[in-house]
Amino acid sequence: MELFLQAIGSVGFPIAVAAYLLVRLEQKLEGLATSISELARVVKERY
Repeated sequence: MELFLQAIGSVGFPIAVAAYLLVRLEQKLEGLATSISELARVVKERY
């Protein structure tokens, strides 16, 4: 949290929020990619 507050002070609030959201979005995209790969594997095994 302290690092986040330092980032706000040094680069400004909009840039700090954008960086935070990009990090969160990256984690969700990785999970989505894993799920799609698993779905493709299951579909390939069944058909």
